[in-house]
Amino acid sequence: MIYFTELATTLCPLRLTSHGEALTGLYLLPDHRHAPRVTPDWQEAPALPVFQQAAAQLTEYLEGKRTGFTLPLAPAGTAFQRQVWAELEQIPYGQTISYGELARRIGNPSASRAVGLANGKNPLSIIVPCHRVVGATGKLTGYGGGLERKATLLALEGITAL
Repeated sequence: MIYFTELATTLCPLRLTSHGEALTGLYLLPDHRHAPRVTPDWQEAPALPVFQQAAAQLTEYLEGKRTGFTLPLAPAGTAFQRQVWAELEQIPYGQTISYGELARRIGNPSASRAVGLANGKNPLSIIVPCHRVVGATGKLTGYGGGLERKATLLALEGITAL
């Protein structure tokens, strides 16, 4: 069973998904390129404890009162994607790295394009901070929720010179 809820936030509406205990997705709406469509077999469950915890922590983050998340996560992906996503969680609040640096950090320095693809498939936007990855020159590059939202998230973290 897939559970979901949608949250109104100061950034944009968010869709959260879960199998019950852990978050499986966080998508920026309405136009996140990888947001799954709600189907009849999904159950809306805003009172699910993991959704309540996520809503509280996301609100704190967007208000500038939180720099990290302590939520149970269960993203679906390949072993390589999960390796990239785990490394994303190590990027400190208020800092950015390039795709090439991310590839080096996972021990595969020639895989910056594959890292970029895995980054783009991250199903837990904001919480797994793929917005902290920028191009080799420090320029903003692709973000599933749109470059304007990526810039907003980085500005919230104090990064404005991009």
